[in-house]
Amino acid sequence: MHLKCIQAASLAFLNICGALAISSSSPFLGAHSVNLWRLSRERRTKEPALFTSQDDSQASFHAQVSYTEFPEQWFEQPLDHFSDDPHTFKQRYWFSKRHYQKGGPVIILDSGELSGVDRLPFLDTGILEILTKATNGLGVVLEHRYYGESIPVANFSTDSLRWLNNAQAAADSANFMTRVKFDGIDEDLTAPDTPWIYYGGSYAGARSAHMRVLYPDLVFGAIASSGVTHAALELWEYMEVIRRAADPGCSRRLETSIAAIDNILLNVPRLRKPLKALFGLASLEHDDDFTNVLSSPLGSWQEKNWDPDFGSDAFERFCAALAHPFGAIADERSIALPGGLELPITVLNYANYIKENYVSKCTQESTIEDCFGSHDAEKFQNISLSETWRAWTFQVCTEWGYFIIAPPAEDAPRIVSRLTTLESSSRICHQAYPPGEHFAVPFLPNVTAVNVLGGFHIAADRLAIIDGEVDPWRPATPHSEYASVRPDTLFRPFKLIPDGVHRYDENGLRNMDDEPFEILNIHKEEIAFVTTWLEDWNKTQRRK
Repeated sequence: MHLKCIQAASLAFLNICGALAISSSSPFLGAHSVNLWRLSRERRTKEPALFTSQDDSQASFHAQVSYTEFPEQWFEQPLDHFSDDPHTFKQRYWFSKRHYQKGGPVIILDSGELSGVDRLPFLDTGILEILTKATNGLGVVLEHRYYGESIPVANFSTDSLRWLNNAQAAADSANFMTRVKFDGIDEDLTAPDTPWIYYGGSYAGARSAHMRVLYPDLVFGAIASSGVTHAALELWEYMEVIRRAADPGCSRRLETSIAAIDNILLNVPRLRKPLKALFGLASLEHDDDFTNVLSSPLGSWQEKNWDPDFGSDAFERFCAALAHPFGAIADERSIALPGGLELPITVLNYANYIKENYVSKCTQESTIEDCFGSHDAEKFQNISLSETWRAWTFQVCTEWGYFIIAPPAEDAPRIVSRLTTLESSSRICHQAYPPGEHFAVPFLPNVTAVNVLGGFHIAADRLAIIDGEVDPWRPATPHSEYASVRPDTLFRPFKLIPDGVHRYDENGLRNMDDEPFEILNIHKEEIAFVTTWLEDWNKTQRRK
């Protein structure tokens, strides 16, 4: 089904990692995420130069920059590394030799679940530029199979997606490292005879840690930034980090709103429709679809960034809208509406925000059910390559999980509805991916395929773990409250960025000294431990 809708103002819930290149590792709320993707697609296609909505992500901002210094390159990969299948595909990559001098390392950035184009800022002013400048190294961005233009198949059917898994993607990187030849570089820079430092953020951060564990002879060192190394079926803690870290007044208004909304949905069925009508969603049939729409603004928390040109202030604007126009008084006031509906004023503010920023984007050619409903499986059957959301969602449904749900304790404070459950969030897995001839999506993701590599406790010499203090993905990283505390050393760095959110070390400024203290500090620390690792490499080489 084609939805004739224009851009949704916030794409925050497209998912962990975001098929629209909104940001790596956005939260996953199943079919609702895909509906937001559909709402955005038409305007994104027709007006790329105008894709500057106030709720846009960092990737949208940088997608408009041209990086002609780094022309795209192509590397031939096997479709299946673990069989005799002769089929191959072209994997895209880019490299920078700005600072390369003979004997320098290769610093590779895994682009993860986005188009590699969206990672080029990090080759220009971000972590790759910072580390290659400090080490006389060569910087590389490697695009992940099934993303961007590194597409090995003709469609995104269940069968066609069966080669999209952790093992195949890791084998791609290993094969690239041992065989690539860089244009204009005479030396052989392949591993293991050249030190390769592997970097990734979010999903790609987990991949970075996995590469150090799986291929220790090829990956000399690795940095996992916001690396979600522990896969989980449910991740209610994602929203709990936001609830605790947000402005207390905003969290209180969210809690008040959700408590009032849940009370009506669960206990006063005759008021369900009048409640939805306040949000412009009276015709949305299913309550879980309604509450998923209400959760959409929360994903903008992880779009926060220390660089205002790179991040988004959408979450702060959402919080301001909840208090308007009464400020803190809005928490204590309620209003009686026709039909016996009495609600806190903050719920009315919430309703206005949703109407203005989401419902208004559903055009007259589409119904509310078209735009926000998730119970019609036919909506998710288009397997064309234009349906880019299908790649990451497939990975979620087969190996990664991370279905964002409400806190399990009924009396726990919450900023998402109790109707946000594993069942509602994972429904799309079986709607979008019916069993094929060669592959069937499991009933629930096989998260063991990820966690067997170390999960919370993944560790190795020359593996750095870098996380943000208030990153909503922190509960899935080695800095989780469920993980053991470990020391921070030069050979096993374990660093938490104060007030940091998601992948806070990945971007940087042209002049590093202009960065905020905590960002400059983490970048200097990364330079320090990487150069120490390379000194050890050089000592070892001299002894040979």
